[in-house]
This record gives sequence, structure tokens and C-alpha cells, in this order.
Amino acid sequence: MALDGIAVAGLVCELNRHLAGARISKVAQPESDEILLTVKGNAGNERLLLSASASLPLAYLTSKNKPSPLTAPPFCMLLRKHIGSGRILAVTQPSLERVIHIEIEHYNDMGDLCRSELILELMGKHSNLIFVNSEGMILDAIKHIGAQTSSVREVLPGRDYFLPLTQDKADPLTVSGEEFRARVFSKPQPLAKALYTSLTGISPCMAEELCFRASLGPETSAREITEGGQYHLQRIFGEMADSVKRHDFSPNIVYGPSGTPVEFAALPLTMYADAQVQTFDSMSAVLETYYAQKSESDRIRQKSSDLRRIVTTALERESKKLDLQQKQLKDTEKREKFRIYGELLHTYGYSAEPGAESVTVPNYYDEDRELKIPLDPTLTASENAKRYFDRYAKLKRTEEALTELTAETQSAVDQLTEIRSFLGRARTEAELSQIREELTQAGIIRRHAAPGRKGAARPAVSKPYHYVTADGYDIYVGKNNLQNDELTFKFASGGDWWFHAKKIPGSHVVVKSKGTELPDSVFEDAARLAAYYSDGRASDKVEIDYVQRREVKKPAGARPGYVIYYTNYSMVARPDLTGLTLAEA
Repeated sequence: MALDGIAVAGLVCELNRHLAGARISKVAQPESDEILLTVKGNAGNERLLLSASASLPLAYLTSKNKPSPLTAPPFCMLLRKHIGSGRILAVTQPSLERVIHIEIEHYNDMGDLCRSELILELMGKHSNLIFVNSEGMILDAIKHIGAQTSSVREVLPGRDYFLPLTQDKADPLTVSGEEFRARVFSKPQPLAKALYTSLTGISPCMAEELCFRASLGPETSAREITEGGQYHLQRIFGEMADSVKRHDFSPNIVYGPSGTPVEFAALPLTMYADAQVQTFDSMSAVLETYYAQKSESDRIRQKSSDLRRIVTTALERESKKLDLQQKQLKDTEKREKFRIYGELLHTYGYSAEPGAESVTVPNYYDEDRELKIPLDPTLTASENAKRYFDRYAKLKRTEEALTELTAETQSAVDQLTEIRSFLGRARTEAELSQIREELTQAGIIRRHAAPGRKGAARPAVSKPYHYVTADGYDIYVGKNNLQNDELTFKFASGGDWWFHAKKIPGSHVVVKSKGTELPDSVFEDAARLAAYYSDGRASDKVEIDYVQRREVKKPAGARPGYVIYYTNYSMVARPDLTGLTLAEA
């Protein structure tokens, strides 16, 4: 989601607390639409990133520096000239607009003390960073907007700055109850949409949160809400507005089932009660973490696109091959009929008339019935028998060969299905590297450098997930097939417990037993992990097999991740990570 007015309010509160009274010591422009201010305050040096990117506008405090171009752009030079040693007086936000005003006190060319404002507008593709003097005149902007681009407002040096009021929205912090009800419940729109189109700074996500807190459907028409429901929603909205006024923020990130961040907010998102939620001390930490993880997730998805294409193509090819082999294998089932024809012709062929197209003979395999055998009229009964025996022998050889080939193809399909599953859950380049290595070992992709040769690519190191239960037991989860083998057969000892989703692709899960009997809660925790890291993650319940590690065997020459076990226990678990702590790598 993009920054909404409430998230900006939380950010402004934090920036004002950290930066008010701080002095600017450095101005840099690492990107064409981005400014990095280094400021020195009571807490030491801090960096403030201000980005007017059309795709990712944001602002946050960070400890990280960014390399700048050798030649500073004109906007950066102007800021250095005016505010290079200025002092930040305050950071404010007009209403709940997605706008941040940074008021700066500095000396002008004449040595007189004056004030200017650096204004960051966080408005998607219309985002901008504008430098304004004390009289409200634009001195410069990181993006120049002329009349040809916008008929509403020009953003050029010498023009007066104003915030365009292009939408008739009410201020959530000052709107009265009567106006709130009149604006929201008069619109023939879904309730959530009526909320975020009527009030400044309310995002679709926060509008749905308001509906959830009020136990009202976000898709219900606003005009259909009863009077009692209207007053209830008004009260819930008032409580949210009061939290913003009191600066009572709780920055958080909500993670989806795959572990990727899906939402962030400055207030608790109670509608995601079943999701994994991480809270933070500041909005800066939320923004830096969210966009870094989102960027990493997108980058990994882009890097894995080639592997996904290769795996999908190979899986389609192997699946078609398997279907054809299974059909051919089914056709060999009639071989026994040809053997019986041959044997009966050897026994009763003398009764066949020369040139006959068929002969009916007793069937000693079924004494109550006779059998009609088709004949080639140009051949004798003995020659027809030989022809049937030849067909039987050919089908038998075909059946033997196809049985082996079908097993190999089925194994390839299973392996590719598992690889596709692990690719969907890969989070780092190291995990992708191990998956690529497995595909290379399977002959699906070509190795670019021979093993051992100078310059040969070495797979990056990736470690299994390590969870710690409330009882202090360590649980490890493999991230791919190579890691599953390593975890099960090299890391785990015979007395440890091994878990896996039954008959579906998934990770090997190992619980270190510490030589003790595990509590029931640990078995349940491990089963939940096995269910979560499997293709059954979207299901309500998943059947899990579990057994002591010593009972798990790997057949000679078996593909990575493939194991067998004959004595096991089973239980049903819900894919859920609640109560489990992911240890640091």
C-alpha cells in the first residue's frame, strides 16, 4: 500500500521528535528524485531520506548512507546554498494530507536570519519535493511542472505555492459527526469506498479496517447502513481520529502466507488477526523494512522468473510424456489375451478349417466358456499361434520397459512439482542458487562452468529455517530438496523426530529431541510447521506423517528430497506459525 494520511501523521510525529532543533550538516541528491539530509541533533547524526519517486514516494530516518553523483544536480546545489547549515524548527502536516512541511531557519545572502520550507508531497505519480521561501514563493522543485503538464497548478520557480484542493474531502480530525454521516452515508457506493472518497488521508486499507472494527461489510452499500450502524461507525471513526490526535501510534507490518509483507500502517490492523504482524518502534523502521523486504521479494521473483519458466516447461513436457507412457502401458494389459490365444491354438488348432477367419475352441482357463479366436486366413493354425506368441512377447518387453520408464518419468514429475513449490517460497538468492544446483544435477539446465575449474560457480550457502518453541526445543525446516537431504541425513541424529506433509510436496522438518521425550505441544508445533511449509498451506488442515529420524531411509540413487519410511505416526495440523519464534540466522 502507499503512504496514507494516518501513516504520514505517525511519521511526522516521529520526525518532529527527532529533528526539531537539529542542524543540517549535509545535503545530497543520490537519485534524480531523492534528497538525503544529514542532520546533527541531541542524539547525534541522523539521516533523513526524502523521495519524490513516482513509484515509491516516501520519507524516513535511516542510518544508511547512499553514494551521490560526482556532480551535484542544480536542486541539490540550491539547497546546499540556502539550508546547508540551517536549523530545522518543526516538521508539520496540513490536516491529514500526504504532505510533509519541514520548516528551516537559515541565513540568506545578506546574512539575515530567515525561514524557508522544504515540502514533500507524497502523492504517487504527482509526488514532488518543493523548496519555498517564507512568503510562500517557490524557489525550486525537484520536478518542474509546467502548464502543459498540469492545468491545475504550475510548480516552477517564482510561482506561489499552494496545495491543490482537487477533491472535496473533509478533514478527519475536525469533521463533525453530522457532516461525517452526511458525507459517507449519502453516497451510492460500497461503504469502504464511501469512507476513503469522503475523508482526507484515509486509504482503502484503513477504510476496510474501520468497517471491520464496526462489524460492517466493506462492500455493503453506504446507503443501506441502518441508523444504528451509522452512529456505531461514527464512534469507531472518532476513536481512530482521537488516536491520531494523541499521537498514539503503533507502527506495524502485516505479512502474507508466503512471508512477504502485504500491508503496513501506523495503527493496528485488527482485520488481519490471523496473519503474522510485526510491530515497530517507529514509522521510519516500518517504511525502511517494508520497502526493503518488498523490493527484495520483487527482486527475487524477477531473478526466479527464468527458473520458474524452465521448471514449468520441463514439468509440462514430463507430464505429457507420463500421460503417453501410462496410456501405452495400459495397452500392454491385453498381452495375456494373446498368450492364451497362442496356447489354445497349439492345443486345439487342428479343429480350425483351412482359410477360416476364426475358430471357437474350449477355454481351459475358464471351463464353462468357449473362446472365439480371430485368425489370419492366409496362415495355418500353427502360424497364427506363433503370431500371437510374438505379439505377447513384444507387449511383455514393452510393459517391462515402460514400467521402468514410467517410474523414472513419475519421479521427474514429482521432483519438478516439488521444485516449483520451493521456488514459490524462495526468499533469498542463496535459496535460488541451491534450487538451480538441483536442476543442474537433474540435467534440466546446463552447468556453465565445470566443477573444480577456476571460475566455477559455487552455490551460495543457505541455512534451514530455525524455529524455537515455547518449551525451548529447536525445530529446523528445509528450504529446498538439497537442504532437505542435508537436514535429514547429515544434521539430524537417529533419536530426533522427522515430520512431513503426507503425499504432498513440502519441507522436511526436524525436531532436535535433546535425548528427552518431547512434550505433546512440540509435536503439534512441528506438525504446524510441516503443514505451513508445504503445498497444503492454503488448506485449513493438513495430514502430517512423523517418525523418528532413524526410521527414514533414502534409496540408493534416489533423487534429492526423496525418502521412504514404513512405520510412522500421523496427525492433522493447521498451517500456522503462532507461538513459534524464528531464530536469527
